[in-house]
Formats: sequence, C-alpha cells, structure tokens
Amino acid sequence: MAIYHLTVKCMSRAHGQSATVAAAYRSALKIRDERTGELHDYSRKGGVLHRELVVPPGAPDWARQRERLWNAAEAAETRKNSTVAREFEIALPSELKAQERARLAVDFARAIVDKHRCAVDVSVHRPGRGGDTRNHHAHLLCTTRRLTPEGFKDKTRELDDAKTGEVIFWRERWAALTNERLKERGVQARIDHRTLEAQGIERTPMVHKGPLLTALERRGIPARVLRRLAEERAQEVQARLERAAELGRLEREQAEVGRSILGSLDRYRCCASGARPRQGIGTGAMARRGAPRAAGGQEQRTRFGAISRQKER
Repeated sequence: MAIYHLTVKCMSRAHGQSATVAAAYRSALKIRDERTGELHDYSRKGGVLHRELVVPPGAPDWARQRERLWNAAEAAETRKNSTVAREFEIALPSELKAQERARLAVDFARAIVDKHRCAVDVSVHRPGRGGDTRNHHAHLLCTTRRLTPEGFKDKTRELDDAKTGEVIFWRERWAALTNERLKERGVQARIDHRTLEAQGIERTPMVHKGPLLTALERRGIPARVLRRLAEERAQEVQARLERAAELGRLEREQAEVGRSILGSLDRYRCCASGARPRQGIGTGAMARRGAPRAAGGQEQRTRFGAISRQKER
C-alpha cells in the first residue's frame, strides 16, 4: 500500500547545521567544508541507490560538482544564523521498480528547480537494515538561493512563508505526480496529501517514529516498549501544542492588561491637565465624550511632582 509522506525542513547555522554536512551525509560521500576546513566523510555509510544534481539551465559548470556547489551555497551566507539549505523528504512507493522510483524523485526535483531556480541534490535511499522493507525514500536537498549563470543570488523566501501556500502546492504536486506513475505502472493504490479528516476517514493518524525509535526497533527492542515510547512522544507533542496555545492566550491577556493600564494613565493625565483624552488608547466612553476641563488657573509642580492649581487673582 502506497503511503504519503512529504516534509520540508530547513538547515540553519543557528542550530549548528551545515549544508556541506547535510549533503555529505545524504549522499554518503566525502565533502570538505572550505569555510571550516573540516572533512565530512560518510563514504562508509552506504544505503544510497541513486545520486543526482539538478540545476537550472545556464548554471555554472562548478554547480554540477557536489562539493563545489555546497561550499558555494555556504559562502553565499554571511550571517551566523543563516538558513543554508532546505530539504524535501519524500516517501517513494514500493510498488514501483528501483529505476522508476529514482526517476520519480528526480522529476519532482526538476519541477522544484524549474519553479524556484534553485539547485537540488537528490539522494534516493533504500530501506534501513532491520526496518520496514517498504520504506523507500529520497532526500531532496535544496539551496536556499536561486542559481544564475553568475552564481547564487536572491533567496527563495516564498518557501519560508506559510502564507504563500508554496509548501501546500508541492504537497499536492507530489501526490499528483506519484499517482500518475502508479497509474502508468498499472497499480491501483493511490496516495493523498490531505488529512484523514478531509478524506472522510475515521481512524487515528499514524505517529512518525523518527530516527531514534527506528534505531531502537532495529536493535530488537520489544514492540510493547516501542509502542509506549511512541505514545509518550505523541503525548509530548500534544503537551507542547497545549503549552503553546496557553502561552498565546497569556500573551493576549497581558497585552489587553497593558492597553487597559495605558488607557487609565491617559485618562488620569487628561483629567489633571484639562486636556482631551487621546483616541485609541483604551479611553473608551470618556474619550468619545471628552473629559471635563478643570477651571482656569496657573499650574505649578510641587516638590513631590504632583500638580496643584492656584486660581488667578
């Protein structure tokens, strides 16, 4: 049964991440980081069935060399918290042959390149030893800048903002492209990018295990322990969501209290000076009606900072 999975992640220096490390690990190759001088060697890792660089037309020749490409991507970023790479992680249908899965991943990468003009490093991985034999997947590591004949230029920020809908577009596109290939192969199974609720399916969503639980599973940890860990992880995620919602509520209440205090201070000053309250600072009905003006007279500050009034003689 074909399974839908697509996630988009960012690699940031703020989190200690590097584009050269990410590229070396996913492609299982050696890459030297010219910025730090470190050699990242994952050539013994294995498990990579296909590697391919997809670049826009007219890209420089050096962009077709993995080490030079990712060192240039790193060099284009100058801030210590820069986002240096973006990754699309996709599940490939086990119903397709190995060559068909590789072609599907590369075609999806080419569609991303055609629209965003970035470079994409495709690494197709086989299922891990001791894991689910159907877990074929690919890592599409993308540069965060558009690649031109002159090198890297402006950022692909449209993929950073949820309001643009770009990630949703690519989730839909991946489902459509995968279903096209399944149909060509004569396979009845289909994938759907929508939530179970949107599909009208009543069942509990599956919890993504992640690398830690998968590694434990490969080491022969009992299934009941893995289930408990998965449940604890789901509860932790739910607790984080609830804490975030509570924090948002508290921040809104704090902002409301702040506005109320400012409004009270404004009304007090206006009543003391005889001026009209300012609009829009929580003055309410008094601001609309206008505060009553005090009788005329000279104002002088006392040594305690209070304002006293002395009637004109």
